[in-house]
Amino acid sequence: MRGIRARLETSLSRAGIALPWWVPVGSTTFGALLAVAAVAQRGALVPPAPIALAGLLAVVTPLVWAGTGVLVPPWVKAATVLAAVAILLAHPAVPDFAPVVLVVLAAEAASITRPALAFAVVAASVATLSVAAALAGLVGFPVYVAAVLLGAAGGWMMRWYVRALDAERAARDAVRDQAVLAERQRIAREVHDVVAHSLSITLLHLTGTRHALRQDRDVEEALEGLAEAERVGRTAMADIRRTVGLLAEAPAGTHPLPDVRDIAALVERTRAAGLEVRYEQEGDLAAVPDLAGLGLYRIAQESLANIAKHGGGAPARMRLDVGPAEARLVVRNRLRAPAAPGAGGSGLKGMFARAGQLGAELTAGPEGTDWVVAVSVPAGGTP
Repeated sequence: MRGIRARLETSLSRAGIALPWWVPVGSTTFGALLAVAAVAQRGALVPPAPIALAGLLAVVTPLVWAGTGVLVPPWVKAATVLAAVAILLAHPAVPDFAPVVLVVLAAEAASITRPALAFAVVAASVATLSVAAALAGLVGFPVYVAAVLLGAAGGWMMRWYVRALDAERAARDAVRDQAVLAERQRIAREVHDVVAHSLSITLLHLTGTRHALRQDRDVEEALEGLAEAERVGRTAMADIRRTVGLLAEAPAGTHPLPDVRDIAALVERTRAAGLEVRYEQEGDLAAVPDLAGLGLYRIAQESLANIAKHGGGAPARMRLDVGPAEARLVVRNRLRAPAAPGAGGSGLKGMFARAGQLGAELTAGPEGTDWVVAVSVPAGGTP
């Protein structure tokens, strides 16, 4: 059964038909059965040669599809079926199944062919019925014409439904792809922030260790610096694993992501690495939502990493104010070189992207002799 279904779906795909496989199979089978019933209605009333020709023309395209797995062009099927029905209607019956074959043909043409061919099939079907009613005395001509028009309308409705369904699926796939891309970008920013900060702090520790060994010959201080660098590296690896674990179906760990309450610890670790940072905070930190808190933490982390890399060891000041309407973080340090901290890398781009996700306002640039990063996040939630 799976092999037959796969063969049918392949043939429909090659013919450019987007309908489910059972729709054309059902309509083709139904049309063939109606043609056989119409032939049987005439019996001995029609000479054997015309009735045999009509029956062959009515079922030749389904037989070709069943035997070779190839769908004949729609216009070929329309021509053969119209010819078969015209032969049968030369000797009409009461009631007659032959005109119903035209109803199925009109529905098929409207659902899978170009509009011009579909209209031509409908017009030819109506013309065939008109000739049969005028010359052969077909009974029920208005009903059959209405049925043909109804079949064509049903085919066009099916065509519209399939197109709307395809458009909905394409839109859903596009939304899913955008969501996946946004998640990857977010995780990339998380990894960038973690790696940039941890490497900056580690390098500060290693620089202090080198100075301790070269100038003071202080092995204990050097060992402490190396131990702290190792601790920072391990913490960074744990953060990276936890962040990348968001890509998996299950969480990679149970440790919560950092928020504004962890900024003080971040500053302490930066001080321990040898960078002078003065930190002040005011307000209820618990009022900041988790997502906004994570964004502020990462912006503070990236700012300190930029100062460590580009600030030339200049002291830094950081202040966090949480009010009823917003949380505002300001990081500033004295410029020691014409180049702006982080201006040549992706750190500032990541901070602006993160602020955009939070609906926050972020500015970064020189103010007098200082480089200032300021961000304001709505304290009650994010858009």
